[in-house]
Amino acid sequence: MLDKETGAGNDFLGWKQLPDGTPESLIQACEAVRDDWKSRGVDLVVVIGIGGSYLGARTALEALNHQFIQDTSKPRVVFAGNNLSEEYLAEMMDLAARSNVACIVISKSGTTTEPAVAFRVVKEHIEKRYGKAEAAGRIVAVTDAVKGALKTLSTQEGYRTFVVPDNVGGRFSVLSPVGLLPICVAGYDVREMLRGAAAAKAQVSVRSADNPAVQYAAMRNLQYFELGKKVEVLVTYNPRLTFFGEWWKQLFGESEGKDGKGIYPASANFTTDLHSIGQFIQDGDRCMFETVVSVEKSNRSVVIGSDEQNLDCLNYLAGKNVEHCNAMAALGTKLAHIDGGVPQIEIGIERVNEFCIGELFYFFEASCGISAYLLGVNPFNQPGVEAYKKNMFALLRKPGYEAQTEEILKRL
Repeated sequence: MLDKETGAGNDFLGWKQLPDGTPESLIQACEAVRDDWKSRGVDLVVVIGIGGSYLGARTALEALNHQFIQDTSKPRVVFAGNNLSEEYLAEMMDLAARSNVACIVISKSGTTTEPAVAFRVVKEHIEKRYGKAEAAGRIVAVTDAVKGALKTLSTQEGYRTFVVPDNVGGRFSVLSPVGLLPICVAGYDVREMLRGAAAAKAQVSVRSADNPAVQYAAMRNLQYFELGKKVEVLVTYNPRLTFFGEWWKQLFGESEGKDGKGIYPASANFTTDLHSIGQFIQDGDRCMFETVVSVEKSNRSVVIGSDEQNLDCLNYLAGKNVEHCNAMAALGTKLAHIDGGVPQIEIGIERVNEFCIGELFYFFEASCGISAYLLGVNPFNQPGVEAYKKNMFALLRKPGYEAQTEEILKRL
């Protein structure tokens, strides 16, 4: 169904062509923004979006950035418009006030509440600080090709624009300008990321029992239907991939959680979380299985030294890499959890870099489409997402929601 595009939602399969169908001109346009902002001295880029409009880019940057030191040759990239917390936005603007700022705003319509609120605040700051003419060069919109409030504003103000493809849904959009532009502006190699995604596409497009996406989709559905497992925990032993769990949760949660069906997607970072929720995983309700994203090679080397006093009793580890200890912790956890009734699937990548992150993105996208079709749902719609919005609009007294406002107030 996914290959022949005969299933439900088949008008949203444009993501399949992104790894090897993205034109060089698009990448060059992203690089032109990067180079222009570097010439303006921009050291802070605010990326505004919610859901798939920010999760993919943030996942990639959390994986690729130095975890403690900001590379001053690259702009710092922060994210806004993914919540309605006043303190979060105020503190982000504290940073903007002491930085040289530019903004990427990502919204198909331009009217989604969370990003629209953030963009109004950031846009006002940039215009007041730099003037409207300069602001036009510091704001880039990723939006619809021809319609919508953000497209209209971009035309009026002269913003550079990139197109959100009509046939690519938000949670599948990381390899489109939605993800590629922020990742490129942050200083990373999006060609290499697309190359990794293309390598994954070659693997998962083969109609075979050896297809890893088919294997993963089949295994998780067997856990659900045959063993009654209702929760899948995506596990990583590398903190760089912690946020990958957030992207993965949206991908599977929004694609499969409908019609009263679906596996609840959770995530954890080990060994850290073995000291918090490890007890539940080991001995609690047998409702879950684990999918471990393992990393074969570390990008850095730290060797444990010897200590004459050996008060910590660690001399037996002297001369070993810390990553060796991590690997043994992973193996020990795997055995313990399987013995405790928690099945485990493992998906491995060579190392954390642009190529392998691209591989993971496409692998999970393809797996999700297959898995949802096995489950019997449309992977590419999200009818339940609108429910909270209608109530929020009514409570905020948005014009046109007066009847709903009165009804909700009575319920409260």
